[in-house]
Amino acid sequence: MNSTAQDEKIAKLSFASVYPHYITKVERKGRSKAELLEVIEWLTGYKEADLQMHIDQKSSFGEFFDQARLNPNAHLIKGVICGYRVEEIENPLSQKVRYLDKLVDELAKGKKMEKILREA
Repeated sequence: MNSTAQDEKIAKLSFASVYPHYITKVERKGRSKAELLEVIEWLTGYKEADLQMHIDQKSSFGEFFDQARLNPNAHLIKGVICGYRVEEIENPLSQKVRYLDKLVDELAKGKKMEKILREA
């Protein structure tokens, strides 16, 4: 699949279809839904009620990130997720989705919250 087709697929994917997988992933590794919400809020500015609205409306990732207030430190998220180096992803939406994937992955791997939230 070329990157343009992949970017379009990501843009159309609904946040509601992926969110339960995020919860399962972090809880299976001993982290909480509250910690997941904290990570999502840090990246997007969304409170739990905002997330629930996007879930209820079955917002695509395109819509989800169009309405988000991306954290100014999001550019500090670096590393490989799903075979891609996040800081090198050229499509802005795909990069934001991979930022979220990377943060969820770090949470599930037991990384300290202040490191995940790029505070230190």
